[in-house]
Amino acid sequence: MEFVHLCPIWDKLSPAHQQLVSSAIVPKTLGKGAVLHDGSTDCAGLVLIKSGQLRAYILSEDGREITLYRLLDQDICLFSASCVMRSVQFEIMISAEKESQVFILPPYIFKKIMEESAPLANYVNELMATRFSEVMWLIEQIMWKSVDKRLANFLLEESALEDSDTLKLTHEAIANHLGTAREVVTRMLRYFQNEGYVKLTRGTLEIIDREGMENLVND
Repeated sequence: MEFVHLCPIWDKLSPAHQQLVSSAIVPKTLGKGAVLHDGSTDCAGLVLIKSGQLRAYILSEDGREITLYRLLDQDICLFSASCVMRSVQFEIMISAEKESQVFILPPYIFKKIMEESAPLANYVNELMATRFSEVMWLIEQIMWKSVDKRLANFLLEESALEDSDTLKLTHEAIANHLGTAREVVTRMLRYFQNEGYVKLTRGTLEIIDREGMENLVND
């Protein structure tokens, strides 16, 4: 599937802008673990995910990570072009969680069209509002939800993403997603296993009481 079929506002762009995008768009394959965007000093451009899965996260001064949101098929990665939006400066890292096929629109082309096209400018504003809402939701979770509820919610979301109750995740990887220490995750997973929510094996865990975990999240 080509960029023109994936871009949500393609039909709203002028023929001149469509031609400009078509001549500048660059397809790229990202291997698992590849870093697409490395903080505010980096500017890859506007990225549309054809297939795969990207992760947007931030790093603390001591190197601790926390996932802000995921980007899946047909999502648009806006903050990889943060240099275009001068009022937006985020130290966000973006990497590929799976091998991903993406289309990249260079930042100077993105900036030119956004300055000239009201439909694109409006879409960018809507997308920024959506991402802001996702980050605010995360902040609420961190402030008001206990670690066990956040962990249970993460495992259920991960299960939905992978379409499987068996997840190949290290305790370190889970800690990076949640912004907590590996030891905290290990202790909590052992508690989950004792409660019969999950079964732990080396490098994997299996959800065996989905209803119980859902009740924990919603309690």
